[in-house]
Amino acid sequence: MPKQGFFSTVISGIRERYEQSLLQDIKKEPLPKHIAVIMDGNRRYARQLNVTSDEGHLLGKERLEEFLDWAYDIGIKIVTVYAFSTENFRRDSSEIEYLMNLYAKSFDDITKDERIRKNRIRVRLIGKTDLLPGYLREAAKRAEEFTKDFDKYLLNVAIAYGGREEILDAIKNISKEVKKGNLEPEDIDEKLIERYLYTGEIEDPDLIIRTSGEERISNFLLWQSAYSELYFTDVYWPDITKLDLLKAVRDYQKRQRRYGK
Repeated sequence: MPKQGFFSTVISGIRERYEQSLLQDIKKEPLPKHIAVIMDGNRRYARQLNVTSDEGHLLGKERLEEFLDWAYDIGIKIVTVYAFSTENFRRDSSEIEYLMNLYAKSFDDITKDERIRKNRIRVRLIGKTDLLPGYLREAAKRAEEFTKDFDKYLLNVAIAYGGREEILDAIKNISKEVKKGNLEPEDIDEKLIERYLYTGEIEDPDLIIRTSGEERISNFLLWQSAYSELYFTDVYWPDITKLDLLKAVRDYQKRQRRYGK
């Protein structure tokens, strides 16, 4: 047992030194302004620990709080997280109910979290909010109202979100304006469409991170990700570390973004 404790201490020390070295390297290069995250693997992580899916989701929620601290400490200004897709409504009703309550409590906690006020983090819910239970929509509204004037960081939480649905909703809403005579078809361009997306006119994500080893976008930010850099990691979401985030950012910095040039 003493040997195991000794080696754990040594490994922890090496890890910390590596993190510090990586952080110093990262700060020498331009940072991604906007990171989007597909938080995948809560249920598989729970099975690995032989606990319930609900416990896996709770661990994932707790890890998100840590992840946001790491991201904002590094200097990432915008974080968009994929919490629940429109396809996730096909899951077992008891799991959906648990998640909806977990999300509502998380939004309510935002109004009491001193870190939100101190760091001036604006919080927004994006997605087909009409599909969500009323108590969750109300909790999100309270959080949005509480943070509406904060302007240092932005957190977008995508719940009941689907990229195709987002584009379809934008098309429908633009069509309504054309029908009313407020727009001409010739007025429709990329900038106009962006204004009608759930994300509005904020910058597109520079980097999209997906956990759990899956290598696909899964209907997330389809319009906005046209030129995003993609980073996939095998780690399950509740097990992600600050070092994993630093590696993703450093990998992004080493790439050349040509935008088709």
